[in-house]
Amino acid sequence: MKEIGGYFELEDLVSQEFYDGLIALNTGRNTLLYLMKARNITKLHIPYYLCDSVSTLLEEHDYNFEYYHINQEFQPIFDKELEQGEFLYIVNLYGQTTEEQTLALKQRFGQVILDHSHAFFQEPLAGIDTIYSCRKFFGVPDGAYLATDAVLFETLEQDVSSDRMKHIVGRYEGTASSYYADFQRNDDVLDATPLRSMSRLTRNLMGAIDYERTRQKRNENYTYLEKQLGADNLLKLTMPDGAFSYPFLAEDGIAIRNKLAEQKIYIPLLWPNVMGNCPEDSIEYQYAANILPLPCDQRYGIEDMAYLVEMVKEQLT
Repeated sequence: MKEIGGYFELEDLVSQEFYDGLIALNTGRNTLLYLMKARNITKLHIPYYLCDSVSTLLEEHDYNFEYYHINQEFQPIFDKELEQGEFLYIVNLYGQTTEEQTLALKQRFGQVILDHSHAFFQEPLAGIDTIYSCRKFFGVPDGAYLATDAVLFETLEQDVSSDRMKHIVGRYEGTASSYYADFQRNDDVLDATPLRSMSRLTRNLMGAIDYERTRQKRNENYTYLEKQLGADNLLKLTMPDGAFSYPFLAEDGIAIRNKLAEQKIYIPLLWPNVMGNCPEDSIEYQYAANILPLPCDQRYGIEDMAYLVEMVKEQLT
């Protein structure tokens, strides 16, 4: 029986999702699970330079997988012929894979999956299964989108996100450090969450975001950082649309990251598992240790970027 009366819940917000036509699921790793099931994939080729949540998922569900290396431009070093049921998992790292490169990889290998977790605003290309993460770009507790024509003939339960909001609303009214433990607990919970459709709460929040402002802010901030730091950056970058972050490669990224944290500038160490799986002289190890994903998102303006540049350059001298 439907409840009537009593106190108010969260309002239904403006329903204008950026990807309202895609399949809306609860987590990025579960979008991959959806594809593995729907396409009857038996083996996946994944990059060494990747979060271990993907390999853990594959192990948990008894899928075969092999690793491949990337080159200095983040592109796959891969020349095998894929057999039936085998797919190549391509990660668009820092949004550095262009449409032309994607189409070339699709033409070369055919059976590919594109992970756009770092490239929310790069829209899917026809015929290419593409994964998007909500949490990496917006203040939501979970959520992911999947562009595919593959159909999974299972009835998915809808996820519930109300218990995953503490760190988000906490940081909105407080500080990141005060709720970091809650953020970590949420990550652990999501890693163990089964495949479900996107929660009503997350979908409501995703429908109310000002996407054009978000894209514009990210582009302006990224452009400023490239102008100020490009000469010192050991990476040569292309300009992504609505960048995930500004990847700054330094010779001693770990030390710089620690010094910035003392100034309350928190730069994540993406995928520390890579440093345990790869030799120190590998591109993957060096990138995991020394790329600083400098924040350039919609929370910040040019004044914030100027301060960030000042603090980074101080560590370079």
